[in-house]
Amino acid sequence: MPEITITDAERRRSTTRILDVREDFEVADGMIAGALHIPMGQLQARLFELDPAAPIIAVCRSGNRSARVADALDGAGYTADTMTGGMTAWVAAGLPVHRPGAARTQSASRRTP
Repeated sequence: MPEITITDAERRRSTTRILDVREDFEVADGMIAGALHIPMGQLQARLFELDPAAPIIAVCRSGNRSARVADALDGAGYTADTMTGGMTAWVAAGLPVHRPGAARTQSASRRTP
């Protein structure tokens, strides 16, 4: 399964489905705007939500779960990459984070506790 950098993910996110496979409590801290959230444990039951013709970038906290998900998706006929470093790297780089239920997307470096 190919790994891509956070820079590549940011560049491709308007043309590629971002799939956040973290748990609900992790996503509450913020996710990539426009990402589809399906926790890894629910993926098999919710595959119908993914378009097999659309490329996918799988994202988790650090890149471990998303690598397993991308491998499984590739094996099921999807085209999937994993984002190296996960949301930890995304936030550390100051890239925009959407908080579910929040009114707007914020830069990770401007978030308040």
